[in-house]
Order: sequence, then C-alpha cells, then structure tokens
Amino acid sequence: MRNGNGLVRGLALAAAFIALSAQGAHAQVNMTGEWALEVDIMGQVSNPSMTLQQDGMAITGHYSSAQLGEQDVTGTVDGDKVTVSFDADFGGQAATVTYSGTVDADGVWSGDFDLSGLASGTFKGTKS
Repeated sequence: MRNGNGLVRGLALAAAFIALSAQGAHAQVNMTGEWALEVDIMGQVSNPSMTLQQDGMAITGHYSSAQLGEQDVTGTVDGDKVTVSFDADFGGQAATVTYSGTVDADGVWSGDFDLSGLASGTFKGTKS
C-alpha cells in the first residue's frame, strides 16, 4: 500500500503544480507607460493616448485626445483585467468615459469603450 500512497501523493503534487502554473498565466500586468489607443465607435476611429502609472492594483494617469481633451484618469488592474475611467465634457454634457478590457500575452490591451451610455465601441491599445 505504501507504493499506492506515494503515487497518490505524487499525483496530488502534480495537480497542485499545474493549478499554480495556470494561475501564473494570468499574472498581474504592468500598465505603467505610454499607451497609443485606437477607438472604434460605429466605424468612427480616433487615436487618443494615455500615460499611466501603476501602483499595485491602482492606476493613475493622463488621457489626451482631440475629441475629449486632456483628462486625469484613475483605474484598477486585476490580473490581466484593466479598467480606466475619467470624467469629461461631451458637447456640454458631463460624461464618464470608461475603458475596460484585458491585456493579452503580447501586451495588447483591448476591450470595450463606454461614454456614459451615450456612445460605445471597442478599443485596442499598445505601449509605445
């Protein structure tokens, strides 16, 4: 029976190692740096940029675009999931802008863009 117990322990250790390795695949990303974005809202493409600083799971930074101007941003990182938002003036109306997505293995951040429900679309960003 001793050999059977050793086999069971070995399999349990192997399973634990595989589970830990799988968790490592979703390690927290590093968002610090300059990001070039491409935003597509119903076929209308714009190219804003963000300069982000990450401290643990918290993000702060600056957003710049011709459409929404210069804005301070805040956000969070949870593994490969990243959300950044800021308040802006959209044609005289206050709006919250949210970028929410994931960062893939190549370092590309992509997901959904939302402008307080007034407009929505998709985005893709790369560090420059």
